[in-house]
Amino acid sequence: MYVRNAWYVACTADEIAAAPLGRTICGNRMVLFRSEGGAVSALEDFCPHRGAPLSLGSVRADGRIVCGYHGLVMGGDGRCVSMPGQRVRPTIRSYPALERHGFVWVWPGEKSAADPAKLHPLPWAESPEWTYAGGLFHVKCDYRLMIDNLMDLTHETYVHATSIGQPEIEEAAPATRVEGDSAITSRFMSNISAPPFWRAALRGNHLADDVPVDRWQICRFTPPSHVMIEVGVAHTGHGGHDAPAERKVSSVVVDFITPETDTSIWYFWGMARSFNVEDKALTETIRAGQAAIFGEDVGILEAQQRNLSEQPSRHLMRLNIDMGGFEARRILERLVAEEQNDLLKA
Repeated sequence: MYVRNAWYVACTADEIAAAPLGRTICGNRMVLFRSEGGAVSALEDFCPHRGAPLSLGSVRADGRIVCGYHGLVMGGDGRCVSMPGQRVRPTIRSYPALERHGFVWVWPGEKSAADPAKLHPLPWAESPEWTYAGGLFHVKCDYRLMIDNLMDLTHETYVHATSIGQPEIEEAAPATRVEGDSAITSRFMSNISAPPFWRAALRGNHLADDVPVDRWQICRFTPPSHVMIEVGVAHTGHGGHDAPAERKVSSVVVDFITPETDTSIWYFWGMARSFNVEDKALTETIRAGQAAIFGEDVGILEAQQRNLSEQPSRHLMRLNIDMGGFEARRILERLVAEEQNDLLKA
């Protein structure tokens, strides 16, 4: 179940090198490459001659992709440019694609509906006052399980006990609300000790790490499958989330969750921060710490998916801490139903 008329992150810009890149997005096998003029093109990964994946071919200097089986040449628009000894010019499906903020985005739905203005806003990516670093995991789970994971951070106490977890997380009740097509879950903790990851972040911003802090987590789900999480700590007594910059460290945890199949995802993760942005060593320290934290999630989610696949009819409990993920799923179900109704009317 996917929202198809939406922009999904297909890859990072640096993943597209000289060779074409094959990637499956929402069940669609695609090949991505730099075509004429260096723009990114996305085609179905299927040579119209004998069905070989075009991603196994090569890209010519002029930006045309050559099938590695019999040499058929395709342009970035999906039209055949040449076939050895033939005049026939077949066409394959092309997908709207654009490159922005270091990511390549694709639109797997109706081509006529693809509007660049519908791209997820990333104000931190357009400001020199912010810096970003992240990575990519291939995870064998339903994309909605990852959304559930990110909308309920209670698991940090147990899964990430040595880095960002602490008992106070589960002791602070989350509050969930819906704003249009977004679900937001917030949790605030006051006068606590900072866990190891945040103590390191405080030191990275030249702040004391051995004093009580106020901590916040504001998780925002936005279709089709993005979760942005405002996180941070501030020295207690200075306003918490609204404390002045010199008294806190705050960041945005960036989560682009791109479905590959019903039980696998491409998970683009990272952190954008607005403190000490020139410190590249700090950026790498945070990125490495995040990689270790999210790596712990991968093991849990894949094991969860195996259990659910083996027992698909098993009833699952829903607790109050699940409301963020529940509301996100309700939004997705509504949007998918609206798309299906539109298709029936067409």
